[in-house]
Amino acid sequence: MPALIFDCDGVLADTERHGHLPAFNQTFAEFGLDVRWSDEDYAERVLIGGGKERMASLLTPEFVERNGLPVDAAAQRDLLAQWHRRKTEIYTQLVESGALPARPGIPRLVREAAEAGFALAVASTSAGPSVFAVLEHAVGAETADTFRVFAGDIVPAKKPAPDIYLVALDALGVTANEAVVVEDSANGLRAALVAGIRTIVTVSGYTANEDFTGASLVVSSLGDPDGEPATVLASPAGVVPDGAVRARDLTALLQTPAPRKAPQ
Repeated sequence: MPALIFDCDGVLADTERHGHLPAFNQTFAEFGLDVRWSDEDYAERVLIGGGKERMASLLTPEFVERNGLPVDAAAQRDLLAQWHRRKTEIYTQLVESGALPARPGIPRLVREAAEAGFALAVASTSAGPSVFAVLEHAVGAETADTFRVFAGDIVPAKKPAPDIYLVALDALGVTANEAVVVEDSANGLRAALVAGIRTIVTVSGYTANEDFTGASLVVSSLGDPDGEPATVLASPAGVVPDGAVRARDLTALLQTPAPRKAPQ
């Protein structure tokens, strides 16, 4: 059985700008920190894999001193865990409010892929509760129950390391040659390529200008026949969807030469 593995943020929904960014900033305000990330600031932070890791990037000696934060590593880890736990709560509330609808084509392609015999999964470095919330709102609770979800700190190294994808392949019982990944960022693409998996990139707001060399297919979105069409931005593997990425396109990609594994 082949597998279709989705990233979460920027793939299932446009979560970064309308979900994670406001959740980070509300958390900073609640903890009395003198930082608010602008859209431009966050475009840089989003290059860091993992929410705790993005927060940890704040902890320069100057920031720590200015905000009266602990200086020892253990206390900082505890503080980061508190911040991230609260940020996840805020973000999950935003998702449950319906503020982050699915990106075009997600429910349709999920349905088509399941009917075509693909196992379905999500592999994300975001916290598990956040991923489950986005998945349920993107495809519905009943369909979400058919997914395997690999998320958060189940691996020590986050994207662009391939660890989350290697865990997913092993748990799903498939080889890299039997899977297709849907990503939206260069970091996610690199993680998939290091794992040797063919990858479709659906560009999102923060990633449109990134380098997607190695992707099998790059599109504006997965598209919907009766809604927003998918624009093909690059098709190195030679598979060219007609307005929407369909299950038949996934099958066609699996017949193309496997990608060269990217070096770590």
